[in-house]
Amino acid sequence: MSCRQFSVVPLLAVVATLTLACTMPRYAAAQSFGVELHANMNPAAGGMGGVSVARPQDVQSAFTGNPATLSQFRGTQFGFSGGWAEPTINVDNDAVLPLAGVGEFQAKSGQPGSALGNIAVTQDFSALGMPVTWGAGLLSGVGLGVNYMDDPNSNGSVASLLGLNVGSGLAVQMTERMSVGAQMVVTTAVLDGPFSGLTAATTAYALRGLFGTTYDVNEHTTLGMYWMTKQSFRFEDAVRLSVGGGAFSAVQDIHMDLPETFGWGIANDRLMEGKLLLASDILYKKWSDTDLFGAIWSDQFVLQTGLQYEVSRRLRARLGYVYAENIMVDATSLVAGGIIPPDGLPAIQYLQSQLPAINEHRLSGGIGVRDLFPGVDLDLSVGGMFDANDQFGLSGVDVQSYWAAAGLSWRFGRGACERLPIPDRW
Repeated sequence: MSCRQFSVVPLLAVVATLTLACTMPRYAAAQSFGVELHANMNPAAGGMGGVSVARPQDVQSAFTGNPATLSQFRGTQFGFSGGWAEPTINVDNDAVLPLAGVGEFQAKSGQPGSALGNIAVTQDFSALGMPVTWGAGLLSGVGLGVNYMDDPNSNGSVASLLGLNVGSGLAVQMTERMSVGAQMVVTTAVLDGPFSGLTAATTAYALRGLFGTTYDVNEHTTLGMYWMTKQSFRFEDAVRLSVGGGAFSAVQDIHMDLPETFGWGIANDRLMEGKLLLASDILYKKWSDTDLFGAIWSDQFVLQTGLQYEVSRRLRARLGYVYAENIMVDATSLVAGGIIPPDGLPAIQYLQSQLPAINEHRLSGGIGVRDLFPGVDLDLSVGGMFDANDQFGLSGVDVQSYWAAAGLSWRFGRGACERLPIPDRW
């Protein structure tokens, strides 16, 4: 059986059109969408604005979006990368929240930058006559963080959320042109805050599924799409609200969801004799249907677009741009994550200033060095999110950030019937 032979299944693909998009500001992970990173901290995709739905350029990105793209990685491939995200968040709070103990203050968040890591491995089973690729990944999936503990009028206001994704999945080459894939992800999340009161860094776990497909329209153009299920967490005994110093409040659970997400992408390398790869993705995230974030954010569209130019056989240059709409809503609900904070609507607006998804524009760039050593590639990327500010009642915020990532990828042709052009020994 050849590597590409298998049963025939019809085409399923959608292509992107220009649309408004969204993102989050600088928290623990400034370049995320809402609080989710997707491929923005991956070493190659990060330089292209996180584009990865149709044709990812690093193995990690097959685990942050479309699982069908696993089939594009032949033989055995392993990627290891790390990055740093650095925020600047300033709050100007004129709201007085007597029950929560919060007064007027201006401060810069003392939350430090974040070191983020991503590891992934794939194995193609074509040598056994199966058009299947398996993979597993350990990835930084969620990031958020502000800290105003230094200002006494903040009454210890802090918001911190970290999430680590452990995922595994399969992709099947259904026809010469079409692949389908599925993944299961287990996320360990740690939440501290964001409500004023006695809080604890509380851990919760949740499952999530990803399902996707890719289709090669011709030898130059690939379409991709995927669906990511909603993910629900329950942080037990996470907060005792500051009512009477906590004496009149019971310990409460915080409910938090990560949204159902849909992604569409296109990639094309027809121009400049195949040396120029152009790609765009659209993501749609249903924040309005989530606990906690649904009270302060609207649904988001994300438009990512990027290019990669092959300067030489070994050197690639990358550039990316993302447009993101401001997704903050005019707060009306007095409940967030199952919690009714004291002081009513001003308390919800103050919460919005701690979770401000307001930045609309970002740029990124990077380089890739193929065969830095035989079968070993190096990728570097940097990015920045332009300054933005917004006002929520009497609470205002200003946000900007930058980030950088680097990674190594190892490519082995062993085990594949389509061997990669690298030596088995060196």
